Amino acid sequence: MADRVEISRLEQLCIERGMKMTGQRRIIAKVLSDCEDHPDVEELYRRSVKVDPKISIATVYRTVRLFEEAGLLDRLDFGDGRARYEQTSDDHHDHLIDVQSGRIIEFHDEEVEELQRKIAEKLGYKLIGHRMELFGVPLPNSDN
Repeated sequence: MADRVEISRLEQLCIERGMKMTGQRRIIAKVLSDCEDHPDVEELYRRSVKVDPKISIATVYRTVRLFEEAGLLDRLDFGDGRARYEQTSDDHHDHLIDVQSGRIIEFHDEEVEELQRKIAEKLGYKLIGHRMELFGVPLPNSDN
């Protein structure tokens, strides 16, 4: 038997959590691990069937739900009516969505983080997490 290709980060996390990894789940995990964008299920399906034409969209939906319930994927809502996904990460970031092109920019700003902590404290809370999506259009004469 030939040596296995290096397993994806997401597949490794699944194995560590004791999840059964079928061949199709491995493919979907690899596709998700290779993503540099925030695909919806239909896009994940299109990418997965390029690797294995036998994968059904139902399998992709079930696998995404399984990974999300296991805390391995985050579901994102960018206001376009489609749930998008990204791997859960220890590195916090927020999103800026260009509503004209659909481009999604990830960013982290410590001033914004501090302001959110201060607002929570002012209201009598300790901030334990948050998610922020900003929606915008490019400024005239910008390079976006």
